Amino acid sequence: MTNILLDVKNLQVTFNILRGQQTVKIHAVRDVSFSLQRGEILGIVGESGSGKSVCTSAITGLLPANANVSGQVFFDGTELIALSKGDKKNLNSLREFRGKKIGMIFQEPGRSFDPLQNMFSVFFETFRNSNKYITKEEATKKAIELLEETGIENAADRLQNFPHQFSGGQLQRIGIALSLAQNCELLIADEPTTALDVTIQSQIIDLLLSLQKNRGISIIFISHNIDLVAQISNKIIVMYGGLIMESAQAKKIQFDPQHPYTKALISASPVFGSHYSETPLKPIPGKVTDPANPEKGCPFFSRCPLVQKRKNNSQVFFSCDKTLPELKFISAKKIEENESLVRCSFI
Repeated sequence: MTNILLDVKNLQVTFNILRGQQTVKIHAVRDVSFSLQRGEILGIVGESGSGKSVCTSAITGLLPANANVSGQVFFDGTELIALSKGDKKNLNSLREFRGKKIGMIFQEPGRSFDPLQNMFSVFFETFRNSNKYITKEEATKKAIELLEETGIENAADRLQNFPHQFSGGQLQRIGIALSLAQNCELLIADEPTTALDVTIQSQIIDLLLSLQKNRGISIIFISHNIDLVAQISNKIIVMYGGLIMESAQAKKIQFDPQHPYTKALISASPVFGSHYSETPLKPIPGKVTDPANPEKGCPFFSRCPLVQKRKNNSQVFFSCDKTLPELKFISAKKIEENESLVRCSFI
């Protein structure tokens, strides 16, 4: 039996949108492939617009009507892209995965709740998705257990509260509890700590790690913070311009990054305890690539320090401005290390 829970193959997502009076095609995700094993944590990092959230939303078919999706997404052997494109029967089959087998939590948790629904109503509605005959007494008991598991105190009383009566951190804990309500096997966390202060961020991370250990669930964790992702993930995917630029074990990415973009992301991250006057941040120069006009070559070409270095040294021979480099294997230096995947002509 295979240990792979999720297998994404050649995923591509484009959007048709209006710019002025013209319809343009946005290339959000471009030929992305990766796999996730049972009980594993996969981190996905990159700047805004890199394709991180679009990639994971495509897994459960949560993209808007103007999205065009191709490729394959296998969850425990079932291909989900075909279900999302099929008839009503297929869409009903897809709902057996949404929430029940694949849970999602989002950034800015306050926007995920109906201000007119108290928490019991939210949980009761969620439970009925998998068991339409559940009683209010059974739903109350299960909701209390989930809230207590995710660290909400006085859970029985707080079920009667409305969203505005909770802090952002508490709402995120409730969002996690809701995602676990139907015993999901995969939890997709889309920047779940972005709108929270540092102390609460740490608590949410500890909670996710505890759930992963105790329940054995797999997690996809999306964030801009590459250091944070490296601390909790088994492996990391670095995305830019809708492409995977590098993929490796978390420690390999953190301490021995290969791609210039990965190195730039790490250099741009603030170091705890440092002061801006002594160790100034190193922002990535230039502009983020435009997904409506993707480059023929590497999307990071115009911002790449390796390209700039060769230009300064009058070494102008490179092909990555016109030809997209392949995502290739880089052999491990040590026996205990796994191979890395890197998309760069200079490596």
